[in-house]
Amino acid sequence: MPLANLSIIGESINDSVPATHRLFEEGNIDGIIQLARTQDEKGAAYIDVNVGLRTPAFMADMVSRIQQVTAKPLSIDTPDPAIAEAGLAAYDPARAGGRRPILNSISPLRLTMFDLFKKRPFVPILLVSERLSGGVTAPCRTAQETFDSGLFMLDQCREHMGSFTPLDCIIDPGIAPLGSDFEGNLKRLLSAMEMFHGDRRFNGAHFSVGLSNFTVMLPSRKSDGSPVKGPLESAFLTLAMPLGLDTVIGSASRKYEELEAGHPALTCLQDFLELEGYDGLGRVQEFYG
Repeated sequence: MPLANLSIIGESINDSVPATHRLFEEGNIDGIIQLARTQDEKGAAYIDVNVGLRTPAFMADMVSRIQQVTAKPLSIDTPDPAIAEAGLAAYDPARAGGRRPILNSISPLRLTMFDLFKKRPFVPILLVSERLSGGVTAPCRTAQETFDSGLFMLDQCREHMGSFTPLDCIIDPGIAPLGSDFEGNLKRLLSAMEMFHGDRRFNGAHFSVGLSNFTVMLPSRKSDGSPVKGPLESAFLTLAMPLGLDTVIGSASRKYEELEAGHPALTCLQDFLELEGYDGLGRVQEFYG
C-alpha cells in the first residue's frame, strides 16, 4: 500500500546525478528549473539543491530561480560552509509559506555549520553515521556508536540552536549500498533505529536516509524483466518506518509502498539480515538474478 506518512526530499537537482550534471555543465538552467517543477508536481515535500563545487554565487542564484517556480521549501545540500551560507541567505521563507529550509547536512566534523543558524534558521539534517574519535572523524561501525553520535549531535543542536527540541531536526543514520554490504551496515542501521525509537530523548525527531544509495550498485531489472530497485527500497521502508523513519532523500517519481509479508523483496531483506558477510550478498544476487 502507498506510504502516506513518508516525506520525500526530491533528489533530482544534484550535481552527482549524471543527467543533472550534464545540465549544469551545459548551462541549461531551464532544464534544472523544470526538474524543480516536476518534483513539486509529483509530490516532493522538499526540493534538494546541490550544485557540486560551483561557486556560492551560483548556489544563491539557483535557490532564487527555483523559488520562483515552487512553493515547496528547499534543502540546501552541500558540505561547504560558504556555499551553504549563500544558499541560506538567498532563501526566502515567504515563498515557502514561512517554512524553514533544510540544511543537508551537519556531521560531527562540520559543527561550524551550526553558526549559520543565526543568519537563517533551518532544519538540520544531522549525519550520525560518523563520530569523533581522537579529534578526527570515524565511521560508526555499530548501532551503539551510531546512537551515541545521535546523542552528541542532539546536544550540539541544543547548544547552537536556542529553543531546540528534537522536532526541529532530521537525523540521518546513514545507509550504504546493499550490493556491497558485507560488513553489516543494514543491521547497524536498523538496530540503531530501534535504539532511537525506544529512547524518549529522541521523541518527535524525524529520521531520514538517502534512499537511492541503498540500491545504487544493483541492476535496474531482474533477469525476468521485473524491477529490482523499487521493490528493495520499499522493502527497506517496510522495515524502517515502524522504527521512526519518516523522510527520505529520494525520487519523487518512484512509488514507494509498504510490502505485504511474503513479498519476494521483503523476504530477501529479511533473509539478508539473518546472514553474514558474502552469504548475505549471495542472497541479494539470487533475488535479482
